[in-house]
Amino acid sequence: MSENEETPVSDEQQGKTLWGWLLSGFCVLFALGHLYVALFPVLSEFQRNAFHFAGFAFLAVCFYSAFGMHRKRGAVELGIDLFFGVAIAISAVYLTFAENAIYDRGVKLSNLDWIATIICVVGAIELTRRLTGWVIPSLIVLAISYVGFWGAHIDGVFSFSGLSWESIAFRSVYGDDAMFGSIARISSTFVFLFIVFGAFLIRSGAGDFVIDLSRAIAGRLVGGPGIVAVLASGLTGTISGSAVANTASTGVITIPLMKKAGFPGRFAGGVEAAASTGGQLMPPIMGAGAFVMASFTQIPYETIVAVAALPALLYFLSVIFFVRIEARRLRLQPMPSEGRTLTDALKSGGASFIIPIAILIGMLVSGFTPTYAAVVGIVAVVVSSWLTRNPMGIRAVLEALEMGARNMVLTAVLLCAVGLIVNVIATAGIGNTFSLMIADWSGGSILFALVLIALASLVLGMGLPVTAAYIVLATLSAPALAGMIADRFVIDAMAAGTLPETAKAIIMLEAPEALSLLSGPVERAEAAALVGSLPLEVSAPLRDLVVPAEVALAALLSAHMIIFWLSQDSNVTPPVALAAFTAAAIAKSPAMATGVSSWKLAKGLYIVPVLFAYTGLLSGDWGQMLTIFGFAVVGIYALAGALQGCLENPLNILFRGVIGLAGVACLWPYDQRIQIAGVAVTILILVINIARKPDPEAVRS
Repeated sequence: MSENEETPVSDEQQGKTLWGWLLSGFCVLFALGHLYVALFPVLSEFQRNAFHFAGFAFLAVCFYSAFGMHRKRGAVELGIDLFFGVAIAISAVYLTFAENAIYDRGVKLSNLDWIATIICVVGAIELTRRLTGWVIPSLIVLAISYVGFWGAHIDGVFSFSGLSWESIAFRSVYGDDAMFGSIARISSTFVFLFIVFGAFLIRSGAGDFVIDLSRAIAGRLVGGPGIVAVLASGLTGTISGSAVANTASTGVITIPLMKKAGFPGRFAGGVEAAASTGGQLMPPIMGAGAFVMASFTQIPYETIVAVAALPALLYFLSVIFFVRIEARRLRLQPMPSEGRTLTDALKSGGASFIIPIAILIGMLVSGFTPTYAAVVGIVAVVVSSWLTRNPMGIRAVLEALEMGARNMVLTAVLLCAVGLIVNVIATAGIGNTFSLMIADWSGGSILFALVLIALASLVLGMGLPVTAAYIVLATLSAPALAGMIADRFVIDAMAAGTLPETAKAIIMLEAPEALSLLSGPVERAEAAALVGSLPLEVSAPLRDLVVPAEVALAALLSAHMIIFWLSQDSNVTPPVALAAFTAAAIAKSPAMATGVSSWKLAKGLYIVPVLFAYTGLLSGDWGQMLTIFGFAVVGIYALAGALQGCLENPLNILFRGVIGLAGVACLWPYDQRIQIAGVAVTILILVINIARKPDPEAVRS
């Protein structure tokens, strides 16, 4: 679940010196402290968040030097780093005790308050530079300086009169969305506890069980090694939720297996990267995104993970389709059995994976908080491990706690630091302005808005980790997108002639020429054009009047889920494709070619969000959701065949075009008759394709 590309191991730790043991002990105690506070909330939320940042800031300077993680530090440099880390930690803790005095002085900062605030903010900037590069620190500096001085010197909608530096300093620490605010709360509770939960699963041997289970299920199918990679990455996603960590952990097994089966190295790496990206879409953990989404939307976490299950399955099926089709195109044969059976896999480590995950899901469904469920899940891992060949003793428990703390360093510092950017966006109203721009540029077209957001997410993904990209993009564009999705209800009501009279009056004030469109049923396209042309000061109250609360909430969830899915594309889309480049290193294939392959295989990242926007895949009843899911499965299979030029046998150019259109028809949201026709055409072409003998001169590539 951490976004670390690897677990940091400092030069001091490698030999387990006295310093290494002290650092390990601190990690264990710090993790235990989080577990204790989760069960017994003896600290206020602000105190917990500040202590959380303080501890991980100290660990960050211990694990990451100022000039590269693997650079060996001398005694002087290490001493300076430790002094810096201790100063940040003390400053963060001090600010928790200074809050009441600041309010008593009328929100005036003393000299000591100023020093502590500056150290925390500068520390967050420097630590994010060490951990993620220059993009996030640059954004923080730009954001703070924007509300401080240069925002007042620009013209247009982004002009901002500015705040005093004392107000900026106070809001940066004590604001609801600031360093120790809502996003830090997510980090100090849900995210860290689920990272520790994942560490316990890994230490219990659940990762090996996932690989064995996947090989037992799919290893002997055509394209089996690729399908193994997809299944293993999907299941590992319930442990890690990090595409890069997922790729690194399962890829060392699955990529050589795929190459041995005959897949080209670039395709094997692309499969692993695309499948691992799905790990962050896979309930019940979904990286940190599900927790941030629950905080932003105020929709219960258990609701989010419940409706996310079918889309995640759809994504993994889309990758499996590409793997199967490519295996048929290359005429690969099933690999011989290596003696692994489903029973063997379950006996060796099934209990330590299945029982805790089942308990976790059961508790979430039953209404327990994610925090409490995560703690119980951790205990369940330890207990259930004694039913496997890898029982966890005291040493294993301590190692898992240490691993969890180490894996959390990047995520904790990142989420707290991103609060500085989100705080400025909220303070200056940039999010509302950006949302207005998206609504204006898209002209009321949801599809065009999705293209704009996808491009923005790709640009942000070049410098931001997935969670940070989602947070920034959701803050900027989710309101506009949610409004446009909710407007579909207004359009449907107008097309059916069922708008309330008060709603018609609101429209007439802005567009009196629309009287003919409001007097009775009209074509949906005409209604959409009218609603899309309305300015915000008209469309917003119209939406509030016409759209039911549950529909508006569903639109909000759809908007955030769209942005969350699109934020994943930086893992698989060149020129910055972190998971694909990690897979390329394992596959020993060209990085950019592997990135292109992963981008092609991850088409579900772009197709499924369209379904979020135009259908009830997230918000309908289960019958409706399953129907949409069924049509989408056929549609994505058809599109995969069109893109790859093959189903069970190669397709000629005519059949590729027809089945591509059939795939689009299966996904068409407005007329189920068109969807049924698309399914029928797809099945017909598949039957013809199966009956057709493959060309013996076909070239394997």
